[in-house]
Amino acid sequence: MTEKKIRHYLQFKDFSLDDYDYVLERARILKRKFKSYETYHPLHDRTLAMIFEKNSTRTRLSFEAGIFQLGGHAVFLSTRDTQFGRGEPIEDAAQVVSRMVDIIMIRTFGQHIIQRFAENSRVPVINGLTNEYHPCQVLADVFTCYELRGPITEKTVAWVGDANNMLYTWIEAAQILGFKLRLSTPPGYTLDHSLVSPDSAPFYEEFADPNDACTGADLVTTDVWTSMGFEAENEVRKKAFADWCVDSDMMARAHPDALFMHCLPAHRGEEVSADVIDGPQSVVWDEAENKLHVQKALMEYLLLGKLNH
Repeated sequence: MTEKKIRHYLQFKDFSLDDYDYVLERARILKRKFKSYETYHPLHDRTLAMIFEKNSTRTRLSFEAGIFQLGGHAVFLSTRDTQFGRGEPIEDAAQVVSRMVDIIMIRTFGQHIIQRFAENSRVPVINGLTNEYHPCQVLADVFTCYELRGPITEKTVAWVGDANNMLYTWIEAAQILGFKLRLSTPPGYTLDHSLVSPDSAPFYEEFADPNDACTGADLVTTDVWTSMGFEAENEVRKKAFADWCVDSDMMARAHPDALFMHCLPAHRGEEVSADVIDGPQSVVWDEAENKLHVQKALMEYLLLGKLNH
C-alpha cells in the first residue's frame, strides 16, 4: 500500500486552481450545514494542535470551533506556557507534536519557522499567520467574494496600505485565481520584490495614489497600519500612512457595488473611516465568520481529500 503524501498549507500558492475550486465549494456546503444545524462529523476523533507564538482572537476561535463542528478536538499550545518558549529545536517539536495529533495549525513570526516545522511533521501543517503570508485570511476573503459576487476570476481587487503578509498573499492569489490586483502603498513601505514571484507581475499593478488604485475595483481591502511585531513604529507609520485611509471618496471611485473588506481588528479613523467599515458596502462581519467555514473545508481536504457529499 502506497503511503499517502502529506500536504501542507503554508502559502496560498501551495494549492492549485483546481484545489481552490473544490475547497471554496466545500466551504459553501459546510456553511450551509452549519446554518441548518446539520450534524456533520467527518473528522470524528481527529485532533488539531494549535500553536500560537502570536496572539489571536479570530484565528483561534475559528479553528477551535471549526474542528469541533467537524467532530474533532483542538489543543491550544502557547509558547508562553509550553516548552516551545524554552528553546526546544523546531525540528524536535515537530517530530513530537505530529506523532500525537492529526493536523497542526501554527501562528508565528518568520515563515522559515513554519517551513522547518512542516519539513519535520508527519501530519499536515497550516499557516495561521506569519510575518510574510496569511493564506487562511485571503482564502476567507476570496470565499466571501465568491459567496456575494460570484467567482473572483477576472475581477479587480484594490489593496490600500502596508506591504504586509496580506498583500503578499493577495499577489499569490491573483496569479492562481486569475484576477487583477491594484495596490497602493506609502513611500518607504512598498513591496519587497524578493517575496514576489516574477511570474506574478502581469497580475498586479502598483499606484502611487491610493485613489487611482481604487478606480473601478470590485473589492477594496486594507489592514491595520501597524502589524504585530512592528508596534515600535506605530507613530511614524501613522504619519506615513495618513493619505492611505480608505474613506467614502475612495469607495466612490470603485465599482458601484464594490465590497469593502478588512481582516480585523480595525482602527476607525486610521486605515478606514467609520462610514466605510460600518457602511452598506462593508462585509467585514461575513468575512470574519467565513474564516470558520473555509478553515473547516481546508482541514477536511488536507485530512480526507476530495469528497462527493
